[in-house]
Amino acid sequence: MKYSVILGTMTAAGLAAGAAMAGTLDDVQARGKLNCGVSTGLTGFAEPDASGVWQGFDIGVCRAVAAAVLGDPMAVEFVPLTTKVRFTALNSGEIDMLARNTTWTFQRDVELKLEFVGVNYYDGQGFLVPKALGVSSATELDGASICIQTGTTTELNLADFFRVNNISYEPIPVETGNEAKQQYFAGACDVYTTDASALASARAAAADPNEHVVLPEIISKEPLGPLVRHGDNEWGDVVRWTLNALISAEELGVTSGNMAEMVKGTNNPEINRLLGTEGTLGEWLGLSADWAQHAIGAGGNYGELFENNIGVNTPLGISRGLNAQWTDGGLIYSPPFR
Repeated sequence: MKYSVILGTMTAAGLAAGAAMAGTLDDVQARGKLNCGVSTGLTGFAEPDASGVWQGFDIGVCRAVAAAVLGDPMAVEFVPLTTKVRFTALNSGEIDMLARNTTWTFQRDVELKLEFVGVNYYDGQGFLVPKALGVSSATELDGASICIQTGTTTELNLADFFRVNNISYEPIPVETGNEAKQQYFAGACDVYTTDASALASARAAAADPNEHVVLPEIISKEPLGPLVRHGDNEWGDVVRWTLNALISAEELGVTSGNMAEMVKGTNNPEINRLLGTEGTLGEWLGLSADWAQHAIGAGGNYGELFENNIGVNTPLGISRGLNAQWTDGGLIYSPPFR
């Protein structure tokens, strides 16, 4: 009798969670549009172009999910969010997912009840300084004034670094990344600190990027990735495996350019399962068999998204580093499609 009660409780909870998440997927499909929370503007990652069309590395993840779910990478409503309101917007249901240079931490995962579905960029906190400041290391910043965005992981990281190195600093708190950049370039602070990727973005947007330098120290681990509400298991699977599809596509050599040929059939069963020409993976997700084809076709595989938006041949000039595939010495890795 006791066993029956426990089993019944677990079944009811499972059904409730499944119903909630079926509702999320159903809502997106019924709406015909994905609501994706993004940065208020970060060059290379998320910002509107001159025509008002959102572009960037994080934008590519949103478009891939929209393509997988709706078959249309343009069926996205981008919702610009500050660090202060990004989690509230997600938990309140204002957005369906967040793809906004957000660090996966214990507190956010456990206390705030957020579900990180993977890592799309391995980052770390760094320091941007004017070349005229004449420093070559963050350990030389004793007494410097530092622009730092409130409500982020960078505040504690900064305090820890200066305490460990027995040096002092003057914090200049700011609300948004854009404000931090404006204050730094206006000379209101000596240093701007945040994720190194955002520093590369800020430097690329400077009047003369050569007048600024990112110091060599990386003082934290900042695994960035898209997230959904905690407990949104079925919806989380859709977002998680869309990201994994982009990552696996690069590893398997599937690109936006050769995918049409590969869809005709290959000798690699994992490619065939990924592209939906074998197996029932799409059915398990509640999507069409060709969901991953749509996701990859939205902006290319992971490597294409990286190189086209933030890679070495873009104004940001970021090398793959930790964000190379695991087969090339990096940390980017997808579970198998089987």
